[in-house]
Amino acid sequence: MSELTRITAPEGVAPAAQYTHVVLGTGRFVAVSGQLALDEDGEVVGEGDPAAQARQVFENLRRCLASAGATFDDVVKLTFFVTDSAHMGAIRAARAEHIPDDRLPAASAVQVAALVRPEFLMEIEAFAVVAP
Repeated sequence: MSELTRITAPEGVAPAAQYTHVVLGTGRFVAVSGQLALDEDGEVVGEGDPAAQARQVFENLRRCLASAGATFDDVVKLTFFVTDSAHMGAIRAARAEHIPDDRLPAASAVQVAALVRPEFLMEIEAFAVVAP
């Protein structure tokens, strides 16, 4: 795992409760494409259920990170695409199962009109830095 430095409140910037403003890392960059609530057979998990979808998306992220020799400890940035900002509570709960509050990555959340298929409520991408 790479050494990461988290800056939660840079000078002149209000502190953030749900993310870290700046994360610095040295190592190999890993980009994980936006993950959807699909199981290993390509079936939708949790249609209409943001909590079930968030859990599946984070499990998919975990598997993708592992394939690159990374873990959630190495994640420096998450981007959340949601069809309704009300789904962020479910996403934060699923994230908490994998990432402790004192090690939050940088993050952005974007509400979108739609995702690739109407049954998807969210898509989440990750950037990580691992030791070379």
